[in-house]
Amino acid sequence: MELRHLRYFVAVAEEGSLTVAAGKRLHTAQPSLSRQIRDLEYEVGVPLLTRSVHGVELTAAGRAFLDHARLALTQAEAAAEAARRAAQPAKQVFAVGFTTGQEVDWLPRATSLLRGELANIEIRVSSDHSATLANELVQGKLDIAFLRAERIPDIEIRVIAKEPLLVILPSDHRLAHRKTVDVKDFVGETYIGVSKVPRVLRGIIADYFTRRKLEIVPSFEIDNYAMAISLVASTRGVALLPASARHFLPWSVVSRPLKGEAPTVDVAVGYHKANTSPILRSFLSRIDNLVAAS
Repeated sequence: MELRHLRYFVAVAEEGSLTVAAGKRLHTAQPSLSRQIRDLEYEVGVPLLTRSVHGVELTAAGRAFLDHARLALTQAEAAAEAARRAAQPAKQVFAVGFTTGQEVDWLPRATSLLRGELANIEIRVSSDHSATLANELVQGKLDIAFLRAERIPDIEIRVIAKEPLLVILPSDHRLAHRKTVDVKDFVGETYIGVSKVPRVLRGIIADYFTRRKLEIVPSFEIDNYAMAISLVASTRGVALLPASARHFLPWSVVSRPLKGEAPTVDVAVGYHKANTSPILRSFLSRIDNLVAAS
């Protein structure tokens, strides 16, 4: 019994016709196909098909044989694929993490630095909170991360851009018609604040309110863009978010610059000092191009 016998049998069983299976599926002559099926039945020792002027039908033995034939073909293909993969040299993996929202702006720029290596490496991309990315750098799960700048043991941090904070509000909000929004106008509004999870962003906003001599108690606290934007839309509230949040705004929510000098949050690249990856070294050797493009 050979794999071709199984393929022929499955094709005939699924098409219900020797003629159709021979012409459409197997591209062989019907007499040859009939002979192969007879050889298979001889090998198995029982009839698998019944033939009539209306086509073919599976016998009870044929129905039992069909499931096993399909499984055998699947396993044979899996074995062949495994062999093909084993014959190819494994690609080096370069794991890159992004603070959620940053991948829209920075992933194309990051991959452009490795354009010459792309054919020979596998880039794995993830997005999460900055604190989570920092932990994954420490644990060796990431080679490099675009995250908020803060001191992290054993992690080298390089600031590559400064991202201004924007006001996020409903498109028909009373403040939406203004070109810029004064944060003092948040008084009396439903304010969507930032939780302790995005700790760097929370600290920057708190310092900004302190400098403006404002004490605004948030009605809600969020830890990601999606939640903030959803609450802005549903509660008709206002929020302060980094400019990268613009990429996620639906038609019902808009962004406006802050009046005066807006606070900024650093966009930084972080990597473990002990990471000896040659791909990382190549990336870092070109990082000035990344900064120049920001």
